[in-house]
Amino acid sequence: MRTRRTIAAALSVLALTAVAACGKEGSPAGSGDAAPSLPTYTVNTSANFDGSPGWKKAKERGKLVIGAKADQPYLGFEDLTTNTRNGFDIEIAKMIAADLGFAPDKIEWKTVVSANRETEIKSGGIDYYVGTYSINDNRKKDVSFAGPYYVAGQDLLVKKDNTDITGPESVKGKNVCSVTGSTSVKQIQTYVGADKKVTQYDTYALCVDKLLTGEVDAVTTDDAILKGFGAKNAGKLKVVGKTFSTEKYGVGLGKEDKVLRDAINAALAAHEQNGDWKKAYDATLGLSGATAPAVPALERY
Repeated sequence: MRTRRTIAAALSVLALTAVAACGKEGSPAGSGDAAPSLPTYTVNTSANFDGSPGWKKAKERGKLVIGAKADQPYLGFEDLTTNTRNGFDIEIAKMIAADLGFAPDKIEWKTVVSANRETEIKSGGIDYYVGTYSINDNRKKDVSFAGPYYVAGQDLLVKKDNTDITGPESVKGKNVCSVTGSTSVKQIQTYVGADKKVTQYDTYALCVDKLLTGEVDAVTTDDAILKGFGAKNAGKLKVVGKTFSTEKYGVGLGKEDKVLRDAINAALAAHEQNGDWKKAYDATLGLSGATAPAVPALERY
């Protein structure tokens, strides 16, 4: 009898272990399916864009310097324990790099906060930037854009039990947090009210920390970013789900480098057509539970 009980207990432990092993870290809560695999990108070893000063500089250097975010789960995230980058924006940057003739080991990632993006591009500190970078006419005065490769919308992230904030019209007088230099600050200020300043930090991660501790009432930025943080803090935070802007994510690069801009647009089009875009989304941002949206049309100029 004791032997049968021992065997039953052992089988129970094995069953629980198997159930726990089904889920993969980063998968949607409750999902027992393995996470989709990331695509691989064939490097174009015969790439030649000598007409581009940016590409020529990178070729002479022997590596691409790509600007990115490091604190956005599922989009642009730096894992300091493994010294690797992951997320949808990182995959977009890598597929472009492959078409420009640069393998992953020929990429140098440089973390650039929102407020410093134009400065880094204009100074040549980075060859191009992929990091939830919204295309707008004001920024086009300083830099150039390829894309868009994704369209998001500004939304609000609040605590799971918050019932007061249901959309932008309900944040008047509230303590709302966003990132310095982002378009989100200006857009939410109208709703918060002239007598209430938007709390600003260099990173969204700091805003989210302040939300979790109750120091701010909401975090606002693009819904894609917020979904990543919501998934990372499942059960604690939620996205309101009422977007109030259109944010077209582009690849930022030197203002006069039309050859490089055309090459990046060609790469984006090619990887959409061969299915890489969808595979990259499903294996990154798609893990938040959000289905892949339609790929936006490129705005060539």
